[in-house]
Amino acid sequence: MTRSHKFAGAASLLALSAGMAHADPALMFDLGGKFDKSFNEAAYNGAERWREETGGSYREIEMQAAAQRVQFARRLAEAGSNPVVVMGFQNAPTLEEVAPDYPDTSFVLIDAVVDLPNVRSVIFAEHEGSYLVGMLAAMANETGTVSFVGGMEIPLIAAFACGYAQGAKAVNPDINVIVNYTGDTPAAWNDPVRGGEIARAQISQGSDVVFAAAGGTGLGVLQAAEDAGVFSIGVDSNQNYLHPGSVLTSMLKLVDQAVYDAFTDGPGLETGVVQMNLAAGGVGYALDEHNEHLISDEMQEAVEAAKAAIIAGELSVHDYREDSACPAF
Repeated sequence: MTRSHKFAGAASLLALSAGMAHADPALMFDLGGKFDKSFNEAAYNGAERWREETGGSYREIEMQAAAQRVQFARRLAEAGSNPVVVMGFQNAPTLEEVAPDYPDTSFVLIDAVVDLPNVRSVIFAEHEGSYLVGMLAAMANETGTVSFVGGMEIPLIAAFACGYAQGAKAVNPDINVIVNYTGDTPAAWNDPVRGGEIARAQISQGSDVVFAAAGGTGLGVLQAAEDAGVFSIGVDSNQNYLHPGSVLTSMLKLVDQAVYDAFTDGPGLETGVVQMNLAAGGVGYALDEHNEHLISDEMQEAVEAAKAAIIAGELSVHDYREDSACPAF
């Protein structure tokens, strides 16, 4: 079953504790750090909003190594947490192993699909949000070249790159889009030094707008762009505030809403696949006091028109995960 769903917001964090109530929800962060200012931190914000609004409490657990995935998911289920929200596509095998052993526990997987009766799989239309920021990049571009720095070279991140390139080329068919990835292991998500190196190399090739979809590695990209006096584009969370005036916008992936909704729905939540696309408000771009002077009325009007066309089904953005032949390359 696939459904679209509008989620509501952000929420809480308490340490893992044996004394907490058995119905408490739980959040298991992916590698890269809870405070990565991106994917994991968005999840934290969703949990925090739930805690603040409800007065409830939740468990959290943060991995230090990939080998802890199954162990930590079991630990949360054994402690009576329900639901257990697990972050990251690399935890699909984790839940395929763990969830069948706890049929009365609801699990929520963010960023991948596991077809089990007690698992809600939340996936995002990253290609749609990336199309919009690609348009903004091309409209702000002056050199004829923009670029993308991805984390792990996997279909999920390639979907960001492909969507970004499609949006840029919708504005300027002749624009050059440089794409590089940080690596092919989980370390690719938490290497800001390497991210900065890649960004500087792209800037030396003429890029004046660099989009980072690389978790904590992206922080190095944003810093390198500011140092070079060019624009960057943040990802997942609104990262405009990190370098005001340098971050053109951020491609929003509302992970916080997905976590908030899961905690709100509680034990026995509806399972199946939840599609977080533009129509469901699951992706978008950030416009706030930190970048509003960078986005002209004409730029915003063009992006909003494309957004409306995508939602209406009049404009289709190619999804790399469905077909790796990206039309923009």
